Parts: sequence; structure tokens; C-alpha cells
Amino acid sequence: MADLAGRVSRIAALADPVRRALYEFVVAQHEPVSREAAASGVGVPLHTAKFHLDRLVDDGLLVTHSRRLTGRTGPGAGRPAKLYERAPGEVAVSLPARHYDLAGHLLAGAIEASVREGVPVDDALHALAAAHGAAAGSAATAGSAATAGSEALAQAYAALEAEGYEPRLEGRQIVLANCPFHVLAADHTDLVCRMNLALVGALGAATGGGRLEARLDPQPGRCCVVVTATS
Repeated sequence: MADLAGRVSRIAALADPVRRALYEFVVAQHEPVSREAAASGVGVPLHTAKFHLDRLVDDGLLVTHSRRLTGRTGPGAGRPAKLYERAPGEVAVSLPARHYDLAGHLLAGAIEASVREGVPVDDALHALAAAHGAAAGSAATAGSAATAGSEALAQAYAALEAEGYEPRLEGRQIVLANCPFHVLAADHTDLVCRMNLALVGALGAATGGGRLEARLDPQPGRCCVVVTATS
């Protein structure tokens, strides 16, 4: 019961639009964020950012670290800055984004196709995941056409963001900070990673017109797939 009350409190904390904006800004960054950076990023006064950031820490949504941003040590180096980043664990299926309903839909469809058509479940799952990715990519690019690698990356970025992957652009590559099927991936890594590859690969093909390549590159703390511009 206490755990349920805690989860309700954390979700309720995000009902405040400024607090939610600060939370979303912090979790979108590559590294822990200072109060000053968060205030500037959201466009609120520093004292307002401090109040809401500390409330997010109290509610278990963010955690803090202290570090001197100057890189200096010893006397005269200044006081360490308080930095914020997302707390580990899940608040609800949407924080961070989780799409277990989609995974269930794809897996159920794959089993049905396997029984009906006699194809291996893996093959059916990859086909269905690819079809979903292609549809998502096509929806994101409706009415537009990618003409260069940078434009293809931008279109793929938007489509992946809508799918809950929390994309991060690193040069000519997109890394995915979130796996929408996190718990399933932990228990069934190979199956879910190949499903992600089929989905993201088809999404990239639909948005990039052959200019993007999805590949497996498992790293701790993020999705196993990365997307790279090839031209």
C-alpha cells in the first residue's frame, strides 16, 4: 500500500506544468543538469526551478549529484554544483515510456500467424514489428521527402520520439536512450532486441529513403539499436 501511495505521489507531482517541463528537460539531456541550465532550458526563474527540482527529488523522480563544473579542485575552486538526473526505475508505464501493450499485440499476432500459416514465430514477429515501424515512419513523413542524411535523421528522430525511444542525436547517429519494452528486454533480451531492430529498421527505411541504417549495438542504460546516416 505504501508503495502504491508513493507511485501516486510521484505521478501527481508531474501534474504541475512547470514541474513536468523541468522533469522532461532534465531527462532529455545526455548528462546531469544544473539548476541554472534547467531554469534556462525551460525559461523560468532560478528560484522557481530550484523549488520544483527539489520537489522532484523529494518525490523520487530525480536524483542529485554534486560536482564542480569548473573542473578545478582545492581552495578557490568554488562550491560543487548540485546536478539533477532521472531516478532509476519506473514511475508508471509512461515514465519513462513503456509500450508493453504494443509488445503484447505483436507477440500475439506472431503466434496467431505461426499457427495459421506454419511460419516460425520469430519470422512472424519480425514481419509484424517491421510493419508497425514502417507505418510509424510513413506517418511521420507524410507530405515530405528526405533529401539528405541530416533530413532523414531529423525525420527518424521525430518518429522514434513518438514511439517512446527517447532518441539522442550524436553526430550522424541516433542512439535510443529508452527501450519501450524494458522489462521484457531484461528477461527475453535476444527476442526483444531483434524485435526492436526490425521495428526501428523499418521505421528508418520509411523515413530515410535508404539513407539510414539500423543495427544492434547493445550498451548499458539504453536500447540495443542505433540508427546511422549512411549518406
